[in-house]
Amino acid sequence: MIKGSIGIVTTELYHHPDPLILEGGEVLSSLTVAYETYGRLNRDKSNAILVCHALSGDAHAAGYHSRDDKPGWWDSVIGPKKAFDTDHYFVICSNVIGGCKGSTGPMSINPSTRKPYGADFPVITIGDVVHAQKILLEHLGITRLYAVAGGSMGGMQALQWTVEYPDAMKKAIIIAAAGYSTPQQIAFNEVGRRAILSDPNWNKGNYYASEEKPVQGLALARMVGHITYLSNESMHEKFGRALQGKDRVGFDFSAEFAIESYLHHQGDTFTKRFDANSYLFITKAIDYFDLTRDGSLAKGLAGTKASFLVISISSDWLYPPSQSEEITAALAANGREVQFNEVKSNFGHDAFLLESGQMNHLMGRFLTSTVVRDVMDRNVQTIDEGTTIAVAARRLVTEGTNHLPVLSHDNHLTGIVTSWDIAKAVASNCLWLDEIMSRDVVTTTPDETIEKAAHKMEKHSLSALPVVDSEGKVIGLLTAESLSSLIGGRQL
Repeated sequence: MIKGSIGIVTTELYHHPDPLILEGGEVLSSLTVAYETYGRLNRDKSNAILVCHALSGDAHAAGYHSRDDKPGWWDSVIGPKKAFDTDHYFVICSNVIGGCKGSTGPMSINPSTRKPYGADFPVITIGDVVHAQKILLEHLGITRLYAVAGGSMGGMQALQWTVEYPDAMKKAIIIAAAGYSTPQQIAFNEVGRRAILSDPNWNKGNYYASEEKPVQGLALARMVGHITYLSNESMHEKFGRALQGKDRVGFDFSAEFAIESYLHHQGDTFTKRFDANSYLFITKAIDYFDLTRDGSLAKGLAGTKASFLVISISSDWLYPPSQSEEITAALAANGREVQFNEVKSNFGHDAFLLESGQMNHLMGRFLTSTVVRDVMDRNVQTIDEGTTIAVAARRLVTEGTNHLPVLSHDNHLTGIVTSWDIAKAVASNCLWLDEIMSRDVVTTTPDETIEKAAHKMEKHSLSALPVVDSEGKVIGLLTAESLSSLIGGRQL
């Protein structure tokens, strides 16, 4: 095992007791979700991160199932001291419904027929996938995620989470994804599905009892799909025009080039670990994915509340950087806190799995960014409106503070007064606090980043910001002194 691995892990199964109603109107009477967890859930259950897998992924995102096994598909970023640091976070990954690695899908037994669903499995959506994940989290007792993250189809799920359950996560990481599937993406998926449907051994989806499976169709679908995960640069660098096992062309239709041999290998290997029907249903769910409203992605993302990290891959032509930029622009138009980064790589779409150095750096920095609640003074001193200048002055001296948020009779923030305001009031012979306090108060929230709060203080030349909750009540104070001590400890 590589250094930093979380070691041996096991896949668990959750059997939900109730039916799952799908977006298409059909009902899954029985629901099983396969999942793995890494790290420990803290006492207040605030350190959970949901990692969502791509089309051909599964719940095994990190660690090993045995000592001779290959690591999970995102082991390079999940584990101690990695981006998803399991010394601090509780990481969850579940197999999507419709899949073939433990969660309810076409291979599962249909309770009404006692045979595998096959093609009778109901058509699902990304929204249905996310709904099943939400049910799993409720089973685990998690009501709010620290973060949700994913690449490719996993990024679609993460984005769907922020729309469907906007209060259920603090942060979201969207990698090499889109806010809706484009005609080109749908076209590639349809070619793959047609390859499977055209295989005689598909048998209308009823092949599980047969020794002959639609492996040729599934292999061809994988070959087409795998091409879209690569880039011209990566294929040229790895294969060029090299021949496979010969020094001259044979003037026939055999697989002569190294790239041809590679694609055949990818297709054949895929048929040993994936189900053809699952490929049909999952690609259809991807095609249906569309978070726009009235043709506008900005409108579709208007209800989101999380802070976002959006990452694109420079050489990705399946989900090009322009689509990540569109997500970023839509979020920014709604005033969301969003960071955008483009990973420079020749690996194409698959770079989110391969560029572990850049991914660890970008995601780790985003996940560990300090927010106001981390440094605010929770023992904040306040004063009631209608108080005299003399009382306010004594309060400032007694408590050793320079700032006093002023509260109304129902404890809502109405203003703020500073020691400098008191000094001016004494010089001007003012008697009442209402005469000198600042009423147009700039505030911050506990989940706002330190960088954004510091920008507010600099822009308005302020030495403190009252921290207010969703009801406008003061729960803390962020001062220039606390920021100075933070900057002394690390670089903002």
